[in-house]
Amino acid sequence: MVLPKWKAAIFVHGCFWHGHNQCPYFRLPATRTEFWQFKIAGNVARDARAEETLRSMGWRVLVVWECAIRDHSAGTLEALHNQIEGDSSHVDIASRGDHLEVRAE
Repeated sequence: MVLPKWKAAIFVHGCFWHGHNQCPYFRLPATRTEFWQFKIAGNVARDARAEETLRSMGWRVLVVWECAIRDHSAGTLEALHNQIEGDSSHVDIASRGDHLEVRAE
């Protein structure tokens, strides 16, 4: 999602597809493991390039992980709302089991 008023881009990452390490929703399949490692590594590299490009153009990047939405939907929306109007250049919202983790820089 793009929010020009706040010069913010919001990415919603699936934990599997974007390689959210140490997340219970990310598990490499037992079959074709090498293929999936390569595929997911490519997605992670593409994400990093996109985020760097946006940040270099003065845009703020907010990443919301699938686990945050699944485990803490109301808290995730509140945290996202607070961060949209904030001034952090990069925000990462994820679930850490029983609590929501918001990392901002």
